[in-house]
Amino acid sequence: MNRIITILIMHVVLLGTAFAQKAPIDLLKQNSKFDKIGRVIVKGNTIDIISLNFSRSGVAFRGDYNLDGYNRLEFTVTNKDAKYPLQLIAAIKNSDTTFREPVKGIHNRKYTIQPGERRKIVFDFIPALPHPEVAGDFRLMRNNPYSLLTKSYCYDVDLNSITMVEITSSRGTRKGQRWSLESPQILTGKLKPLPEPMTRGKEDFFPFIDQYGQFKYLDWKNKIHKDTDFKAAIETEHKDLAAHPGAKDWSKYGGYKKGPKLKATGHFRIQKVDGKWWMVDPEGYLFWSNGVVRVTSSSAVTPLQGESLENRRHYFEDMPTEGTPFAQFYRTHDALLKPYYTARGIDSTYDFSSANCYRKYGKNYKQIFAEMAHRRLKSWGLNTIANSSDKDICLMDKTPYIDRFEVVSRPLEGTSGWWPFMDPYDDSFNTSLKAQFESRQREVQDPWCLGLFVDNEIKWNGVTYLAEMTLKAPKDQPCKIAMTEWLKKQYTTIEALNTAWNTYYASWDEMLYDRVGVKAVGKTAEDLRQFNRQIIQKYFTNIREAFDTYAPGVLYMGCRFAGTANQDVIGIASKYCDVISYNSYQYNLSEFHARDMDKPIMIGEYHFGAMDRGMFHASLIDAGSQEQRGKMMKNYITSALSNPNIIGVHWHQFADQATTGRFDGENFQVGLTDCCDTPYYETIFMLRAVGYQIYPLRYHGTEK
Repeated sequence: MNRIITILIMHVVLLGTAFAQKAPIDLLKQNSKFDKIGRVIVKGNTIDIISLNFSRSGVAFRGDYNLDGYNRLEFTVTNKDAKYPLQLIAAIKNSDTTFREPVKGIHNRKYTIQPGERRKIVFDFIPALPHPEVAGDFRLMRNNPYSLLTKSYCYDVDLNSITMVEITSSRGTRKGQRWSLESPQILTGKLKPLPEPMTRGKEDFFPFIDQYGQFKYLDWKNKIHKDTDFKAAIETEHKDLAAHPGAKDWSKYGGYKKGPKLKATGHFRIQKVDGKWWMVDPEGYLFWSNGVVRVTSSSAVTPLQGESLENRRHYFEDMPTEGTPFAQFYRTHDALLKPYYTARGIDSTYDFSSANCYRKYGKNYKQIFAEMAHRRLKSWGLNTIANSSDKDICLMDKTPYIDRFEVVSRPLEGTSGWWPFMDPYDDSFNTSLKAQFESRQREVQDPWCLGLFVDNEIKWNGVTYLAEMTLKAPKDQPCKIAMTEWLKKQYTTIEALNTAWNTYYASWDEMLYDRVGVKAVGKTAEDLRQFNRQIIQKYFTNIREAFDTYAPGVLYMGCRFAGTANQDVIGIASKYCDVISYNSYQYNLSEFHARDMDKPIMIGEYHFGAMDRGMFHASLIDAGSQEQRGKMMKNYITSALSNPNIIGVHWHQFADQATTGRFDGENFQVGLTDCCDTPYYETIFMLRAVGYQIYPLRYHGTEK
């Protein structure tokens, strides 16, 4: 026995000696020169950082690090902002890669630092994957199962060849946000073992999704294990809904029944009252829109295979065979998102969320789900079914709703985004508008319809972008023809244009045929910006005229800017839209302002998520837990209520996305319910706390 003890002691001593042989890596001392993102000032062992815009800030240490024998990165971070959280990312990389796609050789983890918080961060490294071929088979998912198991993003990182160590802020950082970083060091130690599922080879790991669309290898609160669990979930929720029937001060349409009654027009409209913008409901009551996007049973549709996607059927166990009741869910879909699958060559999908509703509610699941949706929204403190929702649910006329459509016409060649920018000079642009309005006459005449968004997150880019793309377009592009005619009026001769632009066109026709384009500098940039504004104006003018012709009195709710847009676009949009809309994924709206325009503003999307309930990705902003997610939601809505321009906010989305991702790989935990239609009660609790108080907070500035 003494011999065994002696041997064990020797092994421990030798192991300790091995680690002791390697000194900690002081990143500041060993890297006097490093990449600085934002305004960065070094003071001894502390780095002070100021974000210069709404993107990332922080530091990146480049080098050739052999981290064999090391097990963690440690540093202390302080969020110097008294109001705004800081989302931080610690990362090690084998190359200069991004976080967006699953690429080999990257490991990162997110941390949320609360306002004024000072915290020591310990970022644990992970051992080499024993079966990298498993991770190599994860396709079309923003985060994969390994992300959930390690609460980080990891893809076969080689610790022996690290070329970059990054500590940066992530999405949601506000402009001017200050934070500091102290003593970043890489320390020696033994790596923690991998979670058991990550040690499995392909034969043992696949399939990893159960028949309900959930991850197989973990358990969590309210996870569905068998069909009878749905009955218990229904009973629990019915008790909850009965105990919380909804706010008592709401009108028929969800307006403020205890507030002033203004002119009733039978439709929703906008009006400024006592310095604050409001919507006014059809009965004349003040209305502030607290809503949720994509109210549909088809939230968790996931690709199986297609022209551009290898077969993923082996991810899923017990998939139904044709001819059985559950085979119908190979064909159900989200109507608005279906074209995105088609455009990407994805022709085989499965709708786990609808299949689960079928298990839960029976053959008449769609009608029961729809009735439940209206009851849930009122109970949860929500008064709006936001865009991209099931039209059959909207048209039940029990909850006000807002719809969205996209112009589908000839694109301006070379532009990008969710869809290319549609050429407003082409006749098909107005033809598409007419067809869209004609197909929505039921909505246009419906008093429950708040209004319509047209398009979504257009890629406007800089103040000359559309004009630059126009110059590179083919000769028959209507926008290019219009631009050439405009330039002829400006310069008369091609020689005059060449002199001003420093170009060498032999004729106007040569310019029309040219696909190379020019540099936007000097007088060229001035002209390009001027015509860029004309393109934007043509876009908004066409849509405004279509509203006036086919939907008079219906609110034009804008095009849902993606966070921000250049001032030219916003300035022109404000002249033609009734409401300016933004999708704003921030911690809160305390820093949001209307850019000197006196217009009502709708927030079309926001959300927070976490990885504590089996989903692989927390969302665009990681809340850390369901409890914290609810608090962040309440804070976001409260901050919007205090902004005199904002007339509503819409959560994205009603239910979680598919665990294995949608058409673009998004697999976010962003739902008010999971893919099995079970509510996240922690989030709902906080949603009610603010939702029942939206009118006292908005109108009186305090809860009542």
